[in-house]
Amino acid sequence: MEVEVRGVERYWNPILETLPPLKLKAYQFKKFKRIIAWAYEKSKLYRSIYDKAGFKPEHLKKWDDISKVPIVEKEDYLTAQAKEPWPYGDSLCVPLEKVTTYHQTSGITGQPVYQPETWQDWEWWSETWAFALWAHGFRNNDRVLIPFGYNVYMASWAGHYASEKIGCEVVPGGILNTEERILKMRELGVTSFMATPSYALNMAEVCRNNLGMDPREMGIKKILCSGEPGASVPNIKKRIEEVWNTKVYDQVSATEVGGWAYECASQPEGLHVNEAFFLVELVDVDTREPIEELNVPGKIVITAFDQYAQPCIRFDTKDISMWGKPCDCGRTFRILKDGIHGRVDHITKIKGVLFNPVSVEDVVRSTPELGDEYEIIVKKEREVDEVTLRVELAPDVSIPEDEIKRKLSRQLRLKTNLSFNLELLPPHTLPRPEVKVKRFKDYRI
Repeated sequence: MEVEVRGVERYWNPILETLPPLKLKAYQFKKFKRIIAWAYEKSKLYRSIYDKAGFKPEHLKKWDDISKVPIVEKEDYLTAQAKEPWPYGDSLCVPLEKVTTYHQTSGITGQPVYQPETWQDWEWWSETWAFALWAHGFRNNDRVLIPFGYNVYMASWAGHYASEKIGCEVVPGGILNTEERILKMRELGVTSFMATPSYALNMAEVCRNNLGMDPREMGIKKILCSGEPGASVPNIKKRIEEVWNTKVYDQVSATEVGGWAYECASQPEGLHVNEAFFLVELVDVDTREPIEELNVPGKIVITAFDQYAQPCIRFDTKDISMWGKPCDCGRTFRILKDGIHGRVDHITKIKGVLFNPVSVEDVVRSTPELGDEYEIIVKKEREVDEVTLRVELAPDVSIPEDEIKRKLSRQLRLKTNLSFNLELLPPHTLPRPEVKVKRFKDYRI
C-alpha cells in the first residue's frame, strides 16, 4: 500500500528538506527578518502592534530575539479587517488590485477571517502543499479525487493545484454528492482522495450502506486527511485505514497560515514541520516561554515566511502539540509528536478536571460496537457540570446496550477521569457534514 521511495525521489525539494539543522536555522532567521521588515513597513496592523510593544525590526539581531516579537491573535485580524477599506482593512499589505484570490476561515470557532492572496502568495500556497503530497507518496501516476466543495474555503483549491503541480491527474468532485463521488471513483479508477477524517469514514459508510459496495475493494492506495486532528490519533487512523484498506496520511494547514505540517511515508508517529516555509514555535500556554524539550506539551505559534498580502507572523493557532524525536526519512524538519493534540480553546475544566475532547474520539474509534459519529454536550445542571456523550451504534450490533455502556464508561473514565451520561443512538441518527465537524458543544457559557 505504501509507495516505495528512495534517494532524491523521497523529497520534493531535496536541498531544503535535508538542510543541516544549523544551516536551516540560519535560513529561517534570514526569512523571518525579511517578513518582519515587510510587515512593519506595509501593514498598519503589525506596525500598530509592534509600536505599542516598543518593538522595531532592527531589534532582531539573534535567534533568541524572536521571542521579543509580539504574538498575534485571530482577534487582531478581525479588528483590523473591520476598518476601511473593506474587506481587509488594516491587515492588507499590497494594493487591492494586486489581490488575485479570496478565501476565508471556516468560521467554526466564530467570525471568519478574510484571506487575500496575490498571485505570488497563491503559488507559495501550492508549493507548501506540494511538499506534503510528495511526502505522502503522491506521484504523476495518481488519479486524485478532490471531494470538497470548491467554495470560499482553502482546502479544495490548495489540494487541487498542488496535485496538478506534482503531476497528478485531478478529478474535481466538489459539485457531486457523496454517492456520485464514489461512483465516479469506481468509474475512473481513482487511486487516492482527500478528505477530513470524518468524511473519509462517512464516504465508506455510504459506499457500503447506500451503494452495496465494499470500500476495501475500491483500489484506493492512499488518503490525505486534513481539517481535523483525527488522522494523527492512532485509533482514528486505524479505523480509516481498515475500512478503505489503504494508508492514511495527515496534513495540517490553516487559512491564515498555509500548509505548515505533514506526515511522511515513514509515518514517524508525528508530523514534519515544513520548516522551509514556516517558523513553528512551541510556547508555554500560560507564560509563552519557548519550549525546546521533547515530550513537553505547548501551544503552537507560527510564522509564514512568504505570505505577503496578509502576513502571518507569530500567530497563535490555539493548537497543542509537543516536540518528538527525528524521523528516519532523512528530512531534517522537526517532528510534532502525535500531531495536533487539540485546541487550547477546547480544553476546559469539567467538574474540576481538565478535559480534551480528542480523548473521547480516541475511545469511540477504538470501540468496535460504536459507529463513526458522536457529539459531546456539556451543560450545567443545578450548578453541577454534566457531560453527555451521544454516539451512534455500529450496524448489526448483537451485544446488549447495557454491556456496551459499561465498557464505554470504563474506557472514558480511564481516558478522561470523568463520568459521562451515555446515549446510544441508532445508526445514521447524527448529521454527516462534509467539512469540519463541531462535535464538542459547551453550553455552560
